[in-house]
Amino acid sequence: MTALPNIQYFLGANSPTGFYSLYDHLLPPEEARAIYILKGGPGCGKSTLMRKIGAWAQETGLDTEYIVCSGDPDSLDAIILPTLRVALVDGTAPHGVVT
Repeated sequence: MTALPNIQYFLGANSPTGFYSLYDHLLPPEEARAIYILKGGPGCGKSTLMRKIGAWAQETGLDTEYIVCSGDPDSLDAIILPTLRVALVDGTAPHGVVT
């Protein structure tokens, strides 16, 4: 199966009035089948894991949305698999995901 193009966007940004966040619009919990919250120190592989799962999803033909970190565009804050209603989210500070 041919991989679909991926979608990449930011859900947060620093602004003159402080950090602006749309993370509460990531995937409504009441609509989600699963939201996996990844925690761990810097460099432990959270973004790598999300990228590998995203690549697998694309190869299997699933729509894949990559939420890019506004502070480090080489890092991911989350991936969303809308068809499956599943998200993987970086839950370490400063992301503020409650577990």
